[in-house]
Amino acid sequence: MMCGMERIDQHILTLLAADGRMSYTDIGRATGLSTSAAQQRVRRLEQRGIIVGYHAELSPAALGRTLTAFISIRALNSRQDDNIPDILAGLPEITSCFSVAGDASFLCMVEVSSTSDLDQLLNRIRHLASASTTTTVVLTTYFRDRPLVSDVT
Repeated sequence: MMCGMERIDQHILTLLAADGRMSYTDIGRATGLSTSAAQQRVRRLEQRGIIVGYHAELSPAALGRTLTAFISIRALNSRQDDNIPDILAGLPEITSCFSVAGDASFLCMVEVSSTSDLDQLLNRIRHLASASTTTTVVLTTYFRDRPLVSDVT
């Protein structure tokens, strides 16, 4: 059980992680709750900040973004680190950006259409952020965005 969470709440989280559009009726059926009890449980999980939102998952490939890469970014001048997130936020190809410890200051996941687009993006990052980059291209994705919860055993 997670952090003192009731099994039924954990089960609801597992269900919603698999299908964020699941109806309260279906959640109730899967958990043995009434529709209104399932709705109340979900609302409490939202109010407690455990469920923080719902979204549509988009296919990068269907949108023409068939190349995924990770870019490590290090400012050439450490005083520029504070400005880099704002600069990167303006580049729509960057889908995630993390502040990290290690050789780089930031690690970004990008989705682009081609190696040429990746090269252009790298040049823009280097120029706009006055930074050096190291790039890793993803060849195969075995799993991605796994839920933080799993089914109750």
